[in-house]
This record gives sequence, structure tokens and C-alpha cells, in this order.
Amino acid sequence: MLAAEGLTKRFGSTRALTDVSFELQAGEGLALMGANGAGKSTLVKILCGVHGADAGSITIGGKTVAFASPRQAREHGIIAVHQSIADVGVPTLSVADNLLLDRSCTGRGPLLVGGRRSLRAAAAIAAGIGLELDLSRTLDALSIAERQLVAIARAVAHDPAVLILDEPTASLSAPESERLFAVLDRLRDRGVALLYISHKTGDLRRIADRIVVLRDGRVSGEFRRPLDLGAAIRAMVGHAVGRAAPRDPVPGGAPILRLSQARLVPAAAAFDLVAHADEVVAVTGPVGAGKSTLAGAIFGLWPLAAGHMELDGRPWRPRSAGDSVRNGVFMAGEDRWRTTFFPGTMPFADIAGTIGFPFLDRWGRAGLVARTAETRAARRLIAEFGIKARGPEDLPAALSGGNQQKVVLARWHAEPARLLLLDEPFQGVDIGARDDIIRAIRAQSRDRATIVFVNDLEEALEVGDRVVVMADRAVVGDAADLARISALLASGAPSPHPAVS
Repeated sequence: MLAAEGLTKRFGSTRALTDVSFELQAGEGLALMGANGAGKSTLVKILCGVHGADAGSITIGGKTVAFASPRQAREHGIIAVHQSIADVGVPTLSVADNLLLDRSCTGRGPLLVGGRRSLRAAAAIAAGIGLELDLSRTLDALSIAERQLVAIARAVAHDPAVLILDEPTASLSAPESERLFAVLDRLRDRGVALLYISHKTGDLRRIADRIVVLRDGRVSGEFRRPLDLGAAIRAMVGHAVGRAAPRDPVPGGAPILRLSQARLVPAAAAFDLVAHADEVVAVTGPVGAGKSTLAGAIFGLWPLAAGHMELDGRPWRPRSAGDSVRNGVFMAGEDRWRTTFFPGTMPFADIAGTIGFPFLDRWGRAGLVARTAETRAARRLIAEFGIKARGPEDLPAALSGGNQQKVVLARWHAEPARLLLLDEPFQGVDIGARDDIIRAIRAQSRDRATIVFVNDLEEALEVGDRVVVMADRAVVGDAADLARISALLASGAPSPHPAVS
């Protein structure tokens, strides 16, 4: 279906790809693995016409092709869903208009959007992947998972010959992911070739007939069924990656955060929650369980519907995010482009400015930015978190998705925190980098409480000293063993006022 031969790409002095070759067969699921910055996204952008290769060739059906634009790639049947949510569509347009955007741009759709005919056409596209959304809502009003599903629906509507998916399930719940896999199965049965990029081993086992591994812009290994994921990971990072060693329990740590009879919405069950100093608490549960709502309430983005919060034994009623930061309560939001990064035209949009922004009142004087302090902190954190960048002056948009996520985490380690809230901190982060980040979180967790909100149970078990389970916008219990956690996730029924400490 598709063959790449000797693809090479440079960006200035950086060689992103070197002599990359592979083939993709009709109906095949080919997984592309690689650490952050290995060249995966660059390869995808060459295949779908965003970048041109400096050397090498692409053939489709035995004919050599060269794409000057994504439109030309689409005309040859190559459709991609990129990792960056910023590439999904037009934020101020409705879901329906975004689903029909490609038709409008190519002249195959109506000149004017809206109306019953457009809604019927958009509903048909949404139904193609079982997407159930209010089509009149604007794209920027959707959650990150919903926007990802809109992008996937748009891609599938093209009836592709080759479908490229870059981290498609990073923000999806397990049921949403399974619905996507069912759609992909149907496409493969029709002969569609899949190029699938994911750091989730469960996805790879479900989708991949074959794995091609990139390392430092080169093909470092190829694996066929039965898949040896351990060997593939070693080819990816250069060494074996094991589960982070569990730490000894820290029951003696002083309570940092205490929630009593808390309700996230009036109709939800009340619950208690305590997080101690030196402790990493993982909060897990399905998408929509209320994890981000709980994190935002603790951080001061919105109030609890009912209940009481304490920080270090004193009432905690943050009036704003700024109030929280001044009191040592930090939060890394789920959507980095909404909560952390600035447009590239801003003078402070680089890594140093991104890291320093929450701490301007500490690092500056009389309203003036202490650029030296920002740069010094950025250099230290780039090294600590292993961020692949030329230096503090790089823009986050120029980094791979995983390295962007490392910048988000680095920002909130620039100053000591009393309470650190991390909402989906491993999105787009490769397996080796996730291991490094977990170690960094644990190494700096002394004298603070850390709460990590994740959908993925494997991630919760790896990062947490204790795992708290949420369902229906309430805490339903906590546990340290897999059997108990799985039972809580399966039942999803909150007991009256569970005390979780």
C-alpha cells in the first residue's frame, strides 16, 4: 500500500530523520514506536504532506509520489490524526462545521455552513465512529477527549487508504478506546492500512501486526507477531525499562490536604480525602468520573458544591489559581495548550518564559521580569527532566509532544510546592520518559503532598504510593493492591461518605 525508502530530514543543524525505510501492507496494523524526539511526528508529517523530505522517496501502489501539501496527500488516500489537539480544527466553529470542514475547504461541501442539510451530513460523519455529541457546541467548549474524537471522525470520513493515528487514545476512556478499535477493525477488514503511534502497550497488543522502532531518527528495530514488547522497548530507549520500585509507606507524614464531606456537584455522593506529606496519591477512574473537577476545586478554579477543605490544618478556600500558587498549591492541567503554553508571537512564549510565568512576583521586582532567574531555572529543569531542546529560548511548539509535556511538569518544579496536583501528566510521554518522570516526581515529593490524576490504571499503579478510585464525581474508595482497585473500578458505586486517608 505504501513504502518509504531512505527518508531523511534536517531542521537546521538537527537531523530529525536519517535513512528511514519501511513498508505498509493493505489491512495491516503497523505500530511506530520511539522515544520522545525520535522522529515519529516528523515522519508522519512527511507522509501526509506537511513537510517535504530532504532525501528519499515515498511510493503508493508502486508509484513514486511527492506531496507539496496535506491536500495532495489526502488525494492519494493518506489521512492523519495528529497528536497536537491544536491541529484538530477551528475552535470557534461548531462540532458540525468542524466535521464538514474538509468538504468546505475542497469545494465538495456547501458554500454556506449550517442548516438541516449540514447537520444531517455532520451527524452521518459522527455516527461513523459512534460519536454522540451536541453538534451545535463549539469545538473550544469540548473536553480534550471529545475534541480528539471529532478529529478521528473527520479522518475516518475521508475513506482513507492509509490512516495514520498519532497517540489517538491518550485522552480517551477505556470504552471510548474500545469503540475506536472496533472502527479500526472494520477499516482493516476493508483493506485500509493503519500506521499507529502509541506509548500504551495495551494499544500495541490490540492493534499491531508489526512494530517498527525509531531511535534518534533511525530505524533501530522491527518486530513481528508474536510481539516482543520488551525487546521493542529496549530498541526504543537503549535499555530495559522496569516498573519504578515501590517506596515504603509513609503513614507518619503530616496531613497536608484534607477534604471533609466534599461534594463536587449537589447530586453527587459526599466523600472525605486526605493527602499526606511525602506521599504520592494516584487518583484514577474513567473519563467523566470527576478527576479534573476535583483537581480544579482544590486549585481554586471553581468551588466545591458542598464540604470543607483544609491545607496544613487551616481552612482552604482559594479565591483563584493565583491565590493557590502564592500559597504553594500548584497544578499542571490536562490540556497543555489551554493551561500552560502561550502563542508563539508572545515575547515570553519560550521555555524559560513558560516556566517562569507563575513566579514573576518572586523572580522579578517592581513588575520587571528577572530574565536571568528564568533562564537559570529553565536550564536546570531541562537537564533534570531530560527535555530535548537546544536551550531555554526554544519555543514549546518546536518540541515533540512528549517534550512539551516535560516542560509542563518542569514548570511546577521550579519552586517548592506544598501540594502538587498533576492532571494526566503522562499524555504523549514515552515509556522510558514516563519512568524518568515518575522518579523525578518521587525524588522531589518530600515535604509536600502530590496528587496525580490519571485515567490509566497502569500509570496509577506505577506512580502512586496509594491509589484512590473515583466514579460518578465522587471518591468510592482507595487501595494498594490490584484486586481491590479493580473491584472498585468495576463497581463504581460510592459508599456513604467514604473516608479516604
